[in-house]
Amino acid sequence: MENIIRIKKATFYGYHGVRSEEQSVGGKFEADVDIYTNFEKACKDDSLHNTIDYHKVYKFLYQLALEQKYYLIETLAMKIADSLLLKFNTINKIAVRVRKNNPPLGGVVDCVEVEVIKERRELL
Repeated sequence: MENIIRIKKATFYGYHGVRSEEQSVGGKFEADVDIYTNFEKACKDDSLHNTIDYHKVYKFLYQLALEQKYYLIETLAMKIADSLLLKFNTINKIAVRVRKNNPPLGGVVDCVEVEVIKERRELL
């Protein structure tokens, strides 16, 4: 059985981007994480110990997003996916979307989004 735990619109203020103003002034970013796992045993036992604690996932995600500046949100999304797969061994597959709100593109754009989908077997 495969189940999904989703964290949607985790919001943080970061300093990611290629332009110097993005790295100095910063901006609002959002992340969605879809965690593919099996939480059937947790449901039977009604126990947090048999599933993935999404509170811990959120805290880990937030820390990753703030600990380092990245030029590319693609790099940030990949770092989040790889790190979560390594930290939580019951994640079978993960989808991570990172959005940069109001990107400096010279026009009106709500956001730019990238997505990384990775399975455990793809870890290097």
